[in-house]
Amino acid sequence: MEYPHHGLTGRLDRPRLCRVRVCVIFNPVARGEKARLFRKHLNEIASQATLASTSAPGDARRLAGQAVRQGFDTIVAAGGDGTLNEVLNGIVDSCGLDSCRLGVLPLGTVNVFARELGIPSSLHDAWNTILHGKVRQVDLPAATSTSDSTTRHFAQLAGAGFDAQAIECVNWRLKKRIGPLAYVVAGLRCMQAHRCDISVVSDHEQSRGQLVLIGNGRLYGGSYPVFHDADLTDGLLDVVVFPRVNWITLARCGPSLLLRRELPRHLAHRFKAKQLTLDSSARAPYEVDGELAGVLPVRFAIRLRRLSVLAGP
Repeated sequence: MEYPHHGLTGRLDRPRLCRVRVCVIFNPVARGEKARLFRKHLNEIASQATLASTSAPGDARRLAGQAVRQGFDTIVAAGGDGTLNEVLNGIVDSCGLDSCRLGVLPLGTVNVFARELGIPSSLHDAWNTILHGKVRQVDLPAATSTSDSTTRHFAQLAGAGFDAQAIECVNWRLKKRIGPLAYVVAGLRCMQAHRCDISVVSDHEQSRGQLVLIGNGRLYGGSYPVFHDADLTDGLLDVVVFPRVNWITLARCGPSLLLRRELPRHLAHRFKAKQLTLDSSARAPYEVDGELAGVLPVRFAIRLRRLSVLAGP
């Protein structure tokens, strides 16, 4: 498949006509209706920005870092939450937080951060947000493995225990066919597996549970406001700890979340923290922005209003 204007070989060339230098990083073989629509409009987008395509995992992170070093003002993640997370980390890797803004074209399955920022789901309106949207300064959280000191920044959310186990179990071919429901199928499968006990320690709180969710914004899993009081600009992580994850928990949480769009407060321990550490005596994975990031122990921290993003009205 050929692409217009720049060849899209992963090289970042300066666009001929663009007052603000915009680089759009995308996966040329991404599936889904939104991705197909994006490719149909490549000519229009390429006339206003530089396009850079990925060809392997990690490319979006590398290309974002390259874009920072080449002086782009706006770096756009065109894809899902995984692409967004790679682009964000590429910006941080290359010390681009002070020099460029992060934009999002929501082409993925869930697009939680885009929803949080009020970015429209339609490609046309989302692209207008990139070109004309307002700049917001939001908090920047990070997860650092205490075993090897590897740090992974994230935009919206993180989790450890049951939800990360479900992500490990996702059938990616099934996800291409049924979208977010693939995570539900994986979660039901994980209900049969052993669930580890996770300790959560912050400066002022201690807790234990089989599922720990950490939010920068309010939303989780799409448009569900799991982190009721979260604020992208308060310099705090919102933590939700479920002591047990079993069929009873699912029966109590499911209807409330689907019908009233809230979780029963008495089923989980909630608190806010600037930093916290998660650990477990058994192997327990953790995820950031819906992507597996490693296994516990891990330390979470947040920097106040450190990331510039383009948001909707």
